[in-house]
Amino acid sequence: MKKEGFPSDFFWGVATASYQIEGAYNEDGKGESIWDRFAHTPGTIVDGSNGDVACDHYHRYREDVKLMKELNINSYRFSVSWPRIFPCGRGNVNRKGLDFYKSLIEELLKNNIKPMLTLYHWDLPQHLQFHGGWVNPETSEAFVEYAVTLFEEFNGLVDLWATFNEPWCISFLSHQMGKHAPGIEDYPTALKVAHNLLTAHGETVKVFKERGFSGEIGIVLNLSPVHSFTDSPEDREAANFMDCYKNRWFLDPLFKGVYPEELFQVFVDNFGDFTKGYKDISGASEKMDFLGINYYSRDVVQYDDSEILKAKPVMVEAERTDMGWEIYPEGLGEILSQVHNDYGAIPLYITENGAALKDELKNGEVHDWQRIEFLKNHFKSAYQAIQSGIDLRGYFIWTLMDDFEWECGYTKKFGLFHVNYEDNLQRTWKDSAKWLREFLENKVSLK
Repeated sequence: MKKEGFPSDFFWGVATASYQIEGAYNEDGKGESIWDRFAHTPGTIVDGSNGDVACDHYHRYREDVKLMKELNINSYRFSVSWPRIFPCGRGNVNRKGLDFYKSLIEELLKNNIKPMLTLYHWDLPQHLQFHGGWVNPETSEAFVEYAVTLFEEFNGLVDLWATFNEPWCISFLSHQMGKHAPGIEDYPTALKVAHNLLTAHGETVKVFKERGFSGEIGIVLNLSPVHSFTDSPEDREAANFMDCYKNRWFLDPLFKGVYPEELFQVFVDNFGDFTKGYKDISGASEKMDFLGINYYSRDVVQYDDSEILKAKPVMVEAERTDMGWEIYPEGLGEILSQVHNDYGAIPLYITENGAALKDELKNGEVHDWQRIEFLKNHFKSAYQAIQSGIDLRGYFIWTLMDDFEWECGYTKKFGLFHVNYEDNLQRTWKDSAKWLREFLENKVSLK
């Protein structure tokens, strides 16, 4: 099976995020983001690093687009840094910030690479965080204003728009567990954040449609199939609650306009006050054009009565990435089928999929054979999904090049290209990038 077995208009791309690659954290009028503040706080990042320079994509974007062109991809998913456009979150527009992204988009189009623009990939303006961040409904209003600014500026240049990247991470990972900026650990706060994100998404889609902007709009969710460790009723119950928490807490509002009732009741029982004013989520279900799915692994859980969700993770014996995540390509097809069967035949994109591995640069080369096998097996799973009738329209690999990997700093390497952080930030082709180039030229198969 070769690339030609996929639909001729299939999008093959890579994905990145602004804070992870751009650098230039305080240049040309950019304001401070919550990740600037978080990464500069001692003890938050494993290696004590930050994204001040990162891959210096802000200054090297033409070089990076050239790499994409040589890679033979036909689409690029990137995010815009909100504080680069509105340094304080709203108010006066920073023209230099808009000009940077316009130049990037024009460079992509000149090289026949379709842009997919993500409006928000976690770098909230710090000024808005001072006023409560995503807990404050006014942040949702500011987000819509920011989104409209980009819709107006890039109308006709961008065909695919995503409102948010991984609202589960924005809410639960960042406000319940405190692992990501702004580093808050409070369950009710996380639930309020999730609600406000969904509301902001719905209002943004509504405005996009009503004002007739060109292109299509959707959202990107990190999803994973949830398996029970055993077939006991207790473990199956645990799997259902974890599925509600990991997947359906966002899927149900987006497609049905309601929260999953069984989990909502659990939260009422544990955090009764949060439910006041947060039950109605019907505004989230404005009709989207597509759903983006970020898939990395599955969850295996067993029953635990001491947990709020009555579930705890189980580490099964398996091959794993450097993040400790099980390599489970079958799960990609499983989650695509779950969404297709439960929510209808909406167009889908795999907006992120990739593996962190212990890559080493030796004599100018990186022999990451494990990443090649990872991609082959996940491509096969995507192909099988298409063959089964699922409307899958594109596949974006995470990520173009090694980057600032959030709380892991520069210790985890997901890239198709190695970046020399010790010296000059030189990009080096890994074997996986060379293989992908040949696959997209129809020169190699998935065998």
